[in-house]
Amino acid sequence: MPTQIKICGLSTTETVEAAIAAGATHIGLNLYEPSPRYVPIERAAELRELARGRIITVLLLANADPEYTARAIAGVKPDVVQFHGGETPEWVGLVREKAGVEVWKALGMKDAGTLERSAKFIGKVDRLLFDAPAKAMPGGTGETFMWELLQGHVHRVDWALAGGLTPDNVAEAIRQTGAPLVDTASGVETAPGVKDVDLIAAFCEAARSV
Repeated sequence: MPTQIKICGLSTTETVEAAIAAGATHIGLNLYEPSPRYVPIERAAELRELARGRIITVLLLANADPEYTARAIAGVKPDVVQFHGGETPEWVGLVREKAGVEVWKALGMKDAGTLERSAKFIGKVDRLLFDAPAKAMPGGTGETFMWELLQGHVHRVDWALAGGLTPDNVAEAIRQTGAPLVDTASGVETAPGVKDVDLIAAFCEAARSV
């Protein structure tokens, strides 16, 4: 099965269209306000409508309170909600049950113990996304982690690879890890939050080349 491709942190019509044209399978809309990729709920809803039926839309939340979480899901009506903060298995499982949407949880890969700790999310999420450890921001750091941590691991839930992926390294990342889905944000930007349509196309082409 071809590797799925998510372009995260989109904020313009042009870049949504570029992701679709390049053959990405998912786009991500970031509702974490401190991020340079942040879009308000109203803008996310507009981009979601543009994408509806054409590409899978993922809504990214990080440490959002229950009221904001409910308002965001109701306003945007995404295909997937991706939690990127310190959310508990119980909370993400409750959202999955009550909202009736696919739920992903991002985890920072600090060491092999992260894989052991990820087991507590089995049955609570539809996909785990292994990312570089959080710094000032929970994602979009532009840094990779040691991909060999994932080699040989028997995944018991669908998963994805993120963290510093670019057009130059995504093919090697897929070859090393066998990732069924790759996710990029800063790797297709010319400045924080500023996506480049040519880099989006190059990233998708490189991911599909494996």
